[in-house]
Amino acid sequence: MHTVFRLTLEDALVMLEAAEQEARRIGVKQTICVADDGAHPIALHRMTGARLTGVEIAIAKAFTAAGHQRDTHLFNEPPNGPALPGNEAFGISHMHPGRFAVFVGGFPIVHEGQVVGAVGVSGGNGEQDKAVGAAALRAFREKVAAPAPNDGEPPHAPA
Repeated sequence: MHTVFRLTLEDALVMLEAAEQEARRIGVKQTICVADDGAHPIALHRMTGARLTGVEIAIAKAFTAAGHQRDTHLFNEPPNGPALPGNEAFGISHMHPGRFAVFVGGFPIVHEGQVVGAVGVSGGNGEQDKAVGAAALRAFREKVAAPAPNDGEPPHAPA
């Protein structure tokens, strides 16, 4: 038997809010996608003024990070990035045309050792996308670590 954790819309909304706050702080208009462990979008947010192309790019980054359970930029990070020319996964982006992103901005969401989803960020340069993604992941960790409203109290029976 195996316990499976699932992201909720509430989890995704917390991450989107934190990501947008960081994007505003650093002055970049981003599109942020939170996907579940099956790489399906749970929530998508395109900030006012963010590029129209960012929608599909953010979804692809989340798809790749969830499906491959790794940060997307690791595919092309020299010298051993598997998608670099001559390396074992060169051309992998052609396996899922339009859905597989091998550049900065996709980050798996990990809880208790399980990849439970991913966040994809598009609209800034690599460092900006990483900062916004990191803010989303921090918000998720803080939400999960926070005690539930009834922790320590027995549930109340309906009257």
